[in-house]
Amino acid sequence: MKHWIVIATLALFTLTACSDSDPVANTDDGGSNSDSETIGDTDNESGDTTGNADQDQGEDTDPPPPPSETAARYRITFNATWSAQTHPLDFPGNPHFSGLVGAVHNEQVQFWNAGQLATDGIELMAETGNKTTLLTEVDTAIANGYASSAISGAGIANSPGSVSVEVEVTVNYPEVTLVTMVAPSPDWFVGVHNVSLLQEGVFVSGRTVDLAVYDAGTDSGTRYTSGDIDTAGPEPISLLTSQPGDSPFTNGLPIVGQLVFERL
Repeated sequence: MKHWIVIATLALFTLTACSDSDPVANTDDGGSNSDSETIGDTDNESGDTTGNADQDQGEDTDPPPPPSETAARYRITFNATWSAQTHPLDFPGNPHFSGLVGAVHNEQVQFWNAGQLATDGIELMAETGNKTTLLTEVDTAIANGYASSAISGAGIANSPGSVSVEVEVTVNYPEVTLVTMVAPSPDWFVGVHNVSLLQEGVFVSGRTVDLAVYDAGTDSGTRYTSGDIDTAGPEPISLLTSQPGDSPFTNGLPIVGQLVFERL
């Protein structure tokens, strides 16, 4: 009898143990499912991240925008306003301007500037209107890689009047220098130097520059029609201030015209 009691007790214990193990199995399954979901979420997140990365890479490899323009063409118009009405003091007969002359170049060269001594080319242009020597200086700059082209245009036979010239500038040579003699005069001229037509990588649509009068510092004449009086030891180029009664200029003013840059 005791033997059967022992067997029954063992059987009951076994059933109980099996019954207790079911929740553990469920927990393991649940744990496995939970891990699977977690991994799946991680995979999904990884997949999303990878997908986004692939998509971003696709966006990065889209064709770049077209490159900015590398060249532009401009019409430069000299509008001379110099007249007996604008500059009545000692105004000369036969007021005119010599032929336009200059260059398209980069920032590594200056053909003239206030405070500097005039080159031979600037001296000859300012005293006689002759362009030859200044154009030779431009040719030298071209040979050295500092300029791309020379500018040579007509003058104004009777002021007031206007004259135009066309030029092409590039990203490597975006600057313009242009001058003309005030005639008659000892060594007076107007113009611009190192005017850049490229601003922050973009060619400007237009630009207007007022033209004050400069003294080349190579002739000591004080009036429009003074005879040649070479300056003993050239002086730096400066804005013209006349002696009282000689001409109306003070620090180059009143202006005698404008240069208008118009992109074509």
